[in-house]
Amino acid sequence: MDIRNKTVVVTGGATGIGRALVLAFARAGARGVAVADIDADGAEQVAAAAAAEAPGCEVFARRTDVADAAAVQALADEATRRFGQVDVFCSNAGIILRKALDASAEEWQRIWEINVMAHIHAARAVLPQMLARGDGYFVNTVSAAGLLSQIGSAPYAVTKHAAIGFAEWLSITYGDRGIKVSCICPQGVQTKMLYGEKGERKGFLQDGSVTPEHVAAVTLEGIADERFLVLPHPEVLEYYRRKGQDYDRWLKGMRRLHDKVMQEFGNLPV
Repeated sequence: MDIRNKTVVVTGGATGIGRALVLAFARAGARGVAVADIDADGAEQVAAAAAAEAPGCEVFARRTDVADAAAVQALADEATRRFGQVDVFCSNAGIILRKALDASAEEWQRIWEINVMAHIHAARAVLPQMLARGDGYFVNTVSAAGLLSQIGSAPYAVTKHAAIGFAEWLSITYGDRGIKVSCICPQGVQTKMLYGEKGERKGFLQDGSVTPEHVAAVTLEGIADERFLVLPHPEVLEYYRRKGQDYDRWLKGMRRLHDKVMQEFGNLPV
């Protein structure tokens, strides 16, 4: 897909990868970009920055809780009203919960709502208009954890696997009807999720981490090529191949990595 003259919705657009995506789409010639985030002030700031850098792009911000299906539908409706249609929906918002079996049922439910159900809400909100046109694009920010796993967070690993599964289903079910799907699957990205609010967090994914701007640039390349997997860390594909070739050997290797990480970082969340 050529992003020029297209309209885009980006959730989780106030910070990190979402912010970088908003700016990248605007600079690349998108006709309209909706910036959605639960942080209304942050979304407004990013929208203003995008409008300033790309005066020809119509940009607006809307506070949106992606766990709320009605809120996602209202976001899609406003974007459609303003732009005429939604060409690309970037379901980017996500959270991490650095817990294992100690995570409560309520915590599991919350991360499920944001990391999985938000993608489903997005599809329900805009798929009908996309199917009517025979054209549309879903860009879902997932994680390499969806292809591999996440040491130190059972809820994150599980929900990201589920997010990949839903994106695959979307592509299988609607790919021959003009619907494109891409999953952004980075490892460490230099955001607050990786480093913490004040940069206090230490973790093994910080080595080799990339900037949100790099993720956005690779994502635009992936959209142009209409690739399902968008891999800001290309080595993830080789890790995934090894997993498929010999699952038991891969699990042994992951157990060794787990032990190494625990020895180096102790009980710190990773």
